[in-house]
Amino acid sequence: MLDSPLLKRCQGYINGQWLDADGGKTLTVYNPVDGDALAQVPGMGPEETTRAVEAARNALKSPASLAKRREWLQNIVKALEANREELGRILCMEHGKPWKEASGEVDYAAGFFRYCADNLEALEPRQLDEKPRNCSWTVHYRPAGVVALVTPWNFPIGMIAKKLSAAIAADCPSVIKPSSKTPLTMVALFTLLDEALDMPPGKVNLVTGSAGPIGDTLCDHPDVRVLSFTGSTEVGRELIERSAPQVKKLTLELGGNAPYIVFQDADLDAAADNLIGNKFRGGGQTCVCANRVMVHESVAADFAERLKARASKLKVGDGLESDTDIGPLIDRNGYEKVRRHLSDAIEKGAKLVMGDVPPSLENDWGGFFPPTIVLGVTPQMACWKEETFGPLVPIATFGDDDQAIDMANQTEFGLASYIFTADDQRAQKVIAALEFAHVGYNTGSGPTPEAPFGGMKQSGYGREGGIEGLFEFVEPQTVPRGD
Repeated sequence: MLDSPLLKRCQGYINGQWLDADGGKTLTVYNPVDGDALAQVPGMGPEETTRAVEAARNALKSPASLAKRREWLQNIVKALEANREELGRILCMEHGKPWKEASGEVDYAAGFFRYCADNLEALEPRQLDEKPRNCSWTVHYRPAGVVALVTPWNFPIGMIAKKLSAAIAADCPSVIKPSSKTPLTMVALFTLLDEALDMPPGKVNLVTGSAGPIGDTLCDHPDVRVLSFTGSTEVGRELIERSAPQVKKLTLELGGNAPYIVFQDADLDAAADNLIGNKFRGGGQTCVCANRVMVHESVAADFAERLKARASKLKVGDGLESDTDIGPLIDRNGYEKVRRHLSDAIEKGAKLVMGDVPPSLENDWGGFFPPTIVLGVTPQMACWKEETFGPLVPIATFGDDDQAIDMANQTEFGLASYIFTADDQRAQKVIAALEFAHVGYNTGSGPTPEAPFGGMKQSGYGREGGIEGLFEFVEPQTVPRGD
């Protein structure tokens, strides 16, 4: 079992109290390295979720000033910074990503709380310069109400930071549902919130348990006014349908199928270096990592060899070991999906540049999938059409700019994309034509707290980060006053 000062209580948190599930049901959290049981968390359901929503609704009666919200946000930053190594260790053990990478995720999370604290004045009332109809007009930014924050397993603290920072800034009470695969980092965060902040009861609530019963309750409850979800497009569609009768506001960051386009005039070394950081972070289990690597036909073989030289230096292993670069995949399903994509690509004509088809996984843990590169990928292959979520690099080739644009846009998703070229005129043309909300230009960098991030097409709507993210949980109220 995992022993940590931040996990003194592996419980839910409702109305300022640590609680077990009503019937005593629990869920076991496993280490994906070896299947060791790390802890048990409450298996909560509709009853506990309903009480959490009611507690959050009551917390709306205790509004906080902008100054108090800024203080909370700043104190969260301090708490995260003071506990980054231990939070990183917990995250590493329940997710599998290297400890050094997990600690970096804590820094990333702190950035969202810091940004909201530093830019909270954007939510101050705004007076119009004009005086239409002989009135003075003021726009207030009111809390939208109770917000439900549902997060995935692949960034256990980074994803909640995006949402919770904006919810606190807006003065919205929240009910938080983490993934059952990685709830311990969230429990640790709530330990810090409980000990370091003086929030009123019900301002933040944590319910752990199976997604279906909790999610259905959050969708059906009329007091939940905003639901923020990060996860698959399939679940996003279900949430849209389920919440429609309540006319809830949704913010959805859904699936991705990111193209990574390398033109013939690109700095191939820089493109390869950036791809290593982009693709293998989190073992390739991110929505923004390159899923389809597209390289101009004249430099594809050269680029593949440069990438192989770099990827061959990466060590796969237990994330607690200091020299590990890639940990295990989250579970057997994740491992077998990557294996299926690789087998399918080879059967349909792709050529191995690095790696081989590994054996099928016998258990639900220990899915250590080595970095693998294939060349000659086509749109008929599963790794082109689906999000792989693993350390497989599928390389396709293109002949000219228009073909590259057409190939990149051959997907229902529109989350992240990347281009590498030395020609700025080409870059601006391609960027404008790409149907993706994030386009890295000569960089493999993903989101940052200072800029808005979200999706186009079936990758969702709404934004997290930046000034835009501050407004997701507020409702503008316009007040004309007669002079």
